Amino acid sequence: MGRKIVVALGGNAILSKDASAAAQQQALRDTAEHLVKFIENGDQLIISHGNGPQVGNLLLQQAGGSTSDNPEMPLDSCVAMTQGSIGYWMQNAMDQVIKEKGLDKTVATVVTQVEVSADDPAFANPTKPIGPFMSEEDADLAKKQNPDFSFVEDAGRGYRRVVPSPKPIGVVETKAVNALVDAGIVPISVGGGGVPVVSDGSRLAGKEAVIDKDFASEKLAELVGADALIILTAVPNIFVNFNKPDQKKLEHVSVADLHQYIGEKQFAPGSMLPKVQAAIDFVEATGNEAVVTALDNIEGFINDGSGTIISAK
Repeated sequence: MGRKIVVALGGNAILSKDASAAAQQQALRDTAEHLVKFIENGDQLIISHGNGPQVGNLLLQQAGGSTSDNPEMPLDSCVAMTQGSIGYWMQNAMDQVIKEKGLDKTVATVVTQVEVSADDPAFANPTKPIGPFMSEEDADLAKKQNPDFSFVEDAGRGYRRVVPSPKPIGVVETKAVNALVDAGIVPISVGGGGVPVVSDGSRLAGKEAVIDKDFASEKLAELVGADALIILTAVPNIFVNFNKPDQKKLEHVSVADLHQYIGEKQFAPGSMLPKVQAAIDFVEATGNEAVVTALDNIEGFINDGSGTIISAK
């Protein structure tokens, strides 16, 4: 049996400027070409993905077309809707590449609920960017049209809506994911960070929030007993002094060193910082390694161990 690995894919890797279904399906077809290399390597693959651009676009569509007879869906339902649509596109793309390569593997999407605490302070402080980047003028217009929405400037790239982002404390469908892995099936799980739910007696109640997909992926990897957590991003390595003349890429780094770099504010909030924090959480909880690298470096990681490898020491 190969390694059991959770591979976390960002929502921006699926959607760039073209929000059409065809463009996102083509992006996932390209993504599948890279992800299938883990299957060829004999790894037991579990895929997670972001949905920030997609759920934000869906919310704007819902708000724009809402009527008293056909009201918009709440945020937790929109997260579930994008889990389903992206999961469909991803498993369809994976199935195609798997057949082209003559492999015997099935891919299945699990609409996943992720438990959060009702007392999480994030509910009073929305910080998670979702949806498209906007000009300040467009954000002001969207705010007038949707008074309950909050918008902030995001990393110098424009304005985006922000929503609460509580930390995950459990993954409801953990046993289902492990059962699929044991059956030789590739699960797609905690899509978009999972549907945020809180325990309310015998039921789970959905919450108006979006969980960071890196933290949800870490919690899933921890609970399913993964041998490694691999977080895919836009760059092949984590850097310190990023985009400065003395920038340095990190190849093998300890959690202690990463804690020091966090203290130096080396990593941008909402960008690299949650990936680094999720990697630290996984290593500290399991003692296993986490990896941060780029989608197009998967072959390099498998063959040569390139990327940023985070270990306990």
